[in-house]
Amino acid sequence: MKNIIQNINKAFDHRIRLGIMSVLMVNESADFNTLKELLGVTDGNLASHSKALEAEHYIQIEKRFIGKKPNTRYVATQEGRKAFQQHIEALEKLIQKS
Repeated sequence: MKNIIQNINKAFDHRIRLGIMSVLMVNESADFNTLKELLGVTDGNLASHSKALEAEHYIQIEKRFIGKKPNTRYVATQEGRKAFQQHIEALEKLIQKS
């Protein structure tokens, strides 16, 4: 049981971070407004949780302009995909053992 718990990643403890990674695992990328709408969060919540994932090198945040409008795009890194997959597998093992 101890080994399973060790693979649960604290970076994904919060539901917003879990949501961001879940969306990015099944999509190549997502922009700020899409994530905000899908997750039902405020601008500040999305910004702070995405910065936490970026600090862990689990996502890349790309800022650009489309026409004259700013656009922020999020992409899961290879490291982030691997860490999230390990996290989900650890949760599944924990559930199966219960």
